[in-house]
Amino acid sequence: MRTYEETVEAILEIPRFSTKNKPEHTRELLRRLGQPQNNFKVIHVAGSNGKGSVCAFLDSILRASGKRVGLFTSPHLMCIEERFQVDGQPCNRECFVRAAQTVQRTVEVMMQQGMPHPSFFEYMFATGMLIFAEYQVEYVVLETGLGGRLDATNIVERPLLSVITSISLEHTELLGDTIAKIAAEKAGIIKPGVPVVYDASNPEASRVIVDCACRQECSVYPVFPNKVKILLNTAKKIAFSYDCGYDGTVTKFEIPFAAPYQAQNAAIALQAVGCIRQSEDIPQTAVRQGLADVNWRGRMQQIMPDVYFDGAHNPDGILRFLEAAGKITEYPSVLLFAMVKEKDSVRAAEEILQKGQWEEIVITSVPGSRGTDCRMLAQIFEKTARKNRQTVRITGIEKIEEAYAYALSAKKPGQVLFCAGSLYLIGALERIAGGME
Repeated sequence: MRTYEETVEAILEIPRFSTKNKPEHTRELLRRLGQPQNNFKVIHVAGSNGKGSVCAFLDSILRASGKRVGLFTSPHLMCIEERFQVDGQPCNRECFVRAAQTVQRTVEVMMQQGMPHPSFFEYMFATGMLIFAEYQVEYVVLETGLGGRLDATNIVERPLLSVITSISLEHTELLGDTIAKIAAEKAGIIKPGVPVVYDASNPEASRVIVDCACRQECSVYPVFPNKVKILLNTAKKIAFSYDCGYDGTVTKFEIPFAAPYQAQNAAIALQAVGCIRQSEDIPQTAVRQGLADVNWRGRMQQIMPDVYFDGAHNPDGILRFLEAAGKITEYPSVLLFAMVKEKDSVRAAEEILQKGQWEEIVITSVPGSRGTDCRMLAQIFEKTARKNRQTVRITGIEKIEEAYAYALSAKKPGQVLFCAGSLYLIGALERIAGGME
């Protein structure tokens, strides 16, 4: 039997020799594992931005109601078990190893029979379902990986609810080059007769989602931004009201986040819970408590006084990050930034320089082969600053440890340091900083 370390190492090697498989392959893998995904009440969540946060809100509300909940998300920040949380905590390592080795034995038989190796995400999904089955959870809050229609998680045939968060241009080489095409891929999680809750911020995406839901005779529950009103926004929390229609007597809620975009994500979770409150016995007190107690790292997370981590990973995410940064401070700040190769670094530089206030921007590299070269990214920022006639200092430091130490030293007393650009960067910084507030 492999050790925990050997198991993790073997799993992280998977991307080197596997390709994306069709859903039929995932379905066959889970069939051979005993169909564990059919043991749970599943809330299936897709979207471009905010899906991890919405999952965290839903998980917290269900747990506050006394439910036993499994939370499946990606990527992990510090350890691989973070992808498989049970009752608010990563699963234990022994359970993870058992599940992964059960999947591995099944994979070996499938390959001997001429079938391809699962992709990394397929492997993680199968492992997660076995883990949740061992823990005997009642509910699983299930975050898709990439897209929705062809996602490994989409083999779940009858979820309790389908939730689609905000849609933006991302992974255009795989999902399509328009909002409508990407929305169609995300809407692929919609199942016949299953209620659909969706972010109604983008009319083009909304039309696609509603059309797909209507064809499958699903009830639809839009969450319009104008129904969400922020009442208080501090560096520690947001108080907001949401006119969700299912309970007009209590409209004010609090969430422990500084970023304004989290109010919309919380409203999506509220609308989702509103669809199932009666059938699943979720009291309003648990809704309020779950929102107030949620813990979701790396999303405008205050790691220490005047230091924030945010995993803004695409253009829309960066815009939301910049909006949140402007709420936290009105003075020029220090930014530590890194991106992965497949993201639009030129557009990111333009948005950050035009819509943020920076005294210095420290550029570093995301760990591993996916990271954009530090020097090249710094040159893009320098070129953009010159074009905009801005005098921001751009400093490139390849090693994250050195870049973070430098950024902390460059920050003046009372000045804010923001660290953003990729959840892979945030994961590395969490390990360096210890994840302590």
